[in-house]
Amino acid sequence: MSFRRERKAPSTLSMQDPIETGKDGSSLTVIDVVPDEFILDEDYEHREETQMLKQLVQQLQGRERQVILLRYGLSGQAPLTQQEVADLLGISRSYISRIEKAAVERLRQNIAAAQ
Repeated sequence: MSFRRERKAPSTLSMQDPIETGKDGSSLTVIDVVPDEFILDEDYEHREETQMLKQLVQQLQGRERQVILLRYGLSGQAPLTQQEVADLLGISRSYISRIEKAAVERLRQNIAAAQ
């Protein structure tokens, strides 16, 4: 039932939603009227979170760190699949899966401890 209520009174607004449309068909969107500093603050928060995650990843040891960096593209390269990481490291895909699962759980624990 809450879905119906939310649909009647939406609280989420996309930055690309039009506010009004001109006679020539051009539209004014939310992002056109939001102050730049608001957008910069969001970007700053994202950078801060990314920096914290990178620091936590650096605390991982050996293969766990290597697998996370490769899988999620945290070293500046494109993210790789488990099979691509397995081929690169010369180990099985299922072993990569186990390493990744353990590393992600360790990261979750470290994030919870940091907050």
